[in-house]
Amino acid sequence: MYLIDFRHDLNLLDIKWTGTFTDQVIAEYARLLKRQFIEEGFKPGYLLRMDMTGSAVQTQDAVESFGRNLGDFPLARRIAIVTPSVIARMQVRRVMTQPYLRIFDLADPALAWLLAEREEAKAG
Repeated sequence: MYLIDFRHDLNLLDIKWTGTFTDQVIAEYARLLKRQFIEEGFKPGYLLRMDMTGSAVQTQDAVESFGRNLGDFPLARRIAIVTPSVIARMQVRRVMTQPYLRIFDLADPALAWLLAEREEAKAG
């Protein structure tokens, strides 16, 4: 259902989803994600890439469950969502209204956008 990778070298939380989530899976996912976030020593201001390419559009119940279970999750500095699905894009835009969020068709351009700010700082 999901893969979670904390990439310390990039201050990146890299997540891949597959399938449709149930309330039980979301609760387990949220507990694991919160615990690992602390154990990995991540702090607010990290970068987040969520690859939903292998994931179905989520049910309304699942969307509400994500909000209940992850509404208090530490804030990212930039969020890149990866999905080629028009319906999934609409769902993401409706639920995730952060101004620092962008949606991409492919994972590599999403990562490049996330890291561009860091590269600009190095150059400047």
